[in-house]
Amino acid sequence: MKIICSKSDLVKGVGIVAKAVPSKTTMPILECILIDATADIIKFTANDMELGIQTEIKGEIVERGMIAIDAKIFSEIVRKLPENDVTITTDDNLQTTIVCEKAKFDISGKPGEEFSYLPVIEKEDSIEISQFTLKDIIRQTIFSISDTESNKMMTGELFEIRNNTLRVVSLDGHRISIRRISLKDNVNDNKLIVPGKTLNEIVKVLSGEAESMVDISYTKNHIVFEFDQTVVVSRLIEGEYFKIDQMLSNDYETKVRINKKELLNCIDRATLLVKEGDKKPIIININEDVMELKIKSVIGSMNEEIYINKEGKDLMIGFNPKFLLDALRNIDDEEVTLYLMNAKAPCFIKDEMESYIYLILPVNFNAVS
Repeated sequence: MKIICSKSDLVKGVGIVAKAVPSKTTMPILECILIDATADIIKFTANDMELGIQTEIKGEIVERGMIAIDAKIFSEIVRKLPENDVTITTDDNLQTTIVCEKAKFDISGKPGEEFSYLPVIEKEDSIEISQFTLKDIIRQTIFSISDTESNKMMTGELFEIRNNTLRVVSLDGHRISIRRISLKDNVNDNKLIVPGKTLNEIVKVLSGEAESMVDISYTKNHIVFEFDQTVVVSRLIEGEYFKIDQMLSNDYETKVRINKKELLNCIDRATLLVKEGDKKPIIININEDVMELKIKSVIGSMNEEIYINKEGKDLMIGFNPKFLLDALRNIDDEEVTLYLMNAKAPCFIKDEMESYIYLILPVNFNAVS
């Protein structure tokens, strides 16, 4: 095999597929990136058997062939080459030579035939949304998946397609994040649980352009994202997702309309008094047209007032400030509406169309004066 391509195209291609290279594996071949130039296109592939990524790069194929190269060393070499064209050549003994200007590297490769190709997915159904929208809805929900493997369901996000609407849901036992968007085309109802790892990696690769589309197709066991000459294939999490609708309520006894930036900045200031790892609640006292926020820790205490528009009863309630910050940072509206029942019931932050819903459980604040 002999190919010639620019350093920038190489770096981009390696950077995209490297996200599917496992950090630990008992199969050395999976630690490689496959360079496939057997046809008229140069393809890079990486696959950890749960997540696989393939992308095409520009370049000249002088001699067809393929080789699997250790991803870590290949990535480091390519990144540190001069800014010029790079020639990659392999011989019959799988020795790979990488040349750029006066720099020359010789490294051992592995047979491309041994590499685990991406599974061929018989697409059962698909939806199309813009890269901007997909990137947005993942960013606005991914923070509330669980980072522990004790409950596999909580490490993924529900993609629920119903009545030509896509609803994306994540939860970690303390909060729920929901985003909803309308789909252009008629599509069959379905429910998929997509691993959080897959979504985190996709966000890093998406350009986020509103004009560029992503084709999302799926089967019972897999989901495929196709965009910008890149294909991402992921296994789905098997099982039945939590009954989200039973956790959502439209009942409330206190409704608060408040400037989002003021509330966000106030909570952000309050967290200056909380050491990392400390579980100090922020106390919110809703009274007439004022919301008072208080926090007390070993470092000190703070209280601040914000003017609000209130309907219903006065209320005092405590929250983990991080959970409020996470939700507020992912809402683009100038004002937000909080719906509350009592000091032990969840708080809902949502818009009238329910294009977003954030449910946050309160915390006990008896120990705080």
